[in-house]
Amino acid sequence: MKKQIFEKLGETLYTEVLENGLTVYVVPKPEFGKSYAFFATRYGGMDTKFRLNGTWYDTPAGIAHFLEHKMFDTEDGNALQDLAANGASPNAFTANSMTGYYFESTEKFEENLKILLRFVSIPYFTRESVDKEQGIIGQEIRMIEDDPNWRCYMALVESLYVNHPVRTSVAGTVESIRHITADTLYACHKAFYHPANMVLTVAGNVDPERVCALARELLPKEGGAPIPRNYGEEEPDHAGEGERILKMEVATPLFYLGYKVDPQTDGKARYRQALLGNLVCEAVFGTSSPLYTSLYEKGLINKNFSASYEEEPGAAFLLAGGESRDPKAVRAAAEAELARLSREGIASDLWERLKKAAYGNAVRGLNSFESICVSLAQGHFAEESFFSFPEVYGSLTKEEGEVFLRTCLTPERSALSVVEPKEDQG
Repeated sequence: MKKQIFEKLGETLYTEVLENGLTVYVVPKPEFGKSYAFFATRYGGMDTKFRLNGTWYDTPAGIAHFLEHKMFDTEDGNALQDLAANGASPNAFTANSMTGYYFESTEKFEENLKILLRFVSIPYFTRESVDKEQGIIGQEIRMIEDDPNWRCYMALVESLYVNHPVRTSVAGTVESIRHITADTLYACHKAFYHPANMVLTVAGNVDPERVCALARELLPKEGGAPIPRNYGEEEPDHAGEGERILKMEVATPLFYLGYKVDPQTDGKARYRQALLGNLVCEAVFGTSSPLYTSLYEKGLINKNFSASYEEEPGAAFLLAGGESRDPKAVRAAAEAELARLSREGIASDLWERLKKAAYGNAVRGLNSFESICVSLAQGHFAEESFFSFPEVYGSLTKEEGEVFLRTCLTPERSALSVVEPKEDQG
């Protein structure tokens, strides 16, 4: 295995690419009693259109999430129950471009890793179990659709993007999941759950060589070919809609203000822009920014206000939101502040403080085995090393942030989504 020592971080990383194409990352933590394993595929909610063996598939929205639910079924029972019986804490999630399965345990790590590798790589679906799951996930979707914050978030993304599937809910709709069959699930598993499209990351009191040996023993001997994906027609630079208003049962209006950002395709450029985007986000909307102070003092936002930079293959955006009695006034204030920053620039002392704070947060994240493993997987799929963040942060300049701000945070790239109280409430 390849061994890398990151002296600034006090971390050691072991890496190996197996013969079947699976990449394994292990961060040994011999001083701890627990271990964490994360097994992920580069396949998520937006990967509905793809080509397999020369044939293009157009699968139902929500199928990656549905497949995640069904993967725990085994011919002998349920993998979640097997892991829990071994003292592990297992779970899984589906995002726009990744699905991950994981567990944390303080004992029987190898037994639990064997269970994880087996159930994720060996699908088992029946028509009856798929029909039953449609009802379960249908209830989950209805709960999500009743969540004002989620509806507000999706309204923003749907407003920013015209074609890209990031605008589609990862869970799909009650109608879309009705079209999912066992055959479709098997086809998606064959396309995306092969070793060359996956990554295994482990942190804890483990032997790196033993982790690789178990992966070699239990996983398929061969990986599949890369799967072409279709993310729709080319996106315009501007937002699709400037504003969207919803009515729901809320006491105070909720809002999201978003800005459509040009996505990067190169791995290093994507990672650099992600760190840069978050710094600019903090400089404009963070609790240390002049805009935040002004909005808070005027009572236009409260402590629920937050902001972040998000990116997926082919899509990137910055958003800020929370509760406000006047979301349109927040938008007007943000546009005025962005115009000022475009003229005058970001204060040098603020930029340096934000860089130090972001770096410190990233270092503190290394205390979490989950954060390490998920970040390594995300970095792998983005073709960039997560542990390179000290060098990237050190090289990010205020001038880069100002170019990003002037180029991407413009009125024509922005959208506002609002959830207002129903008029008959009270």
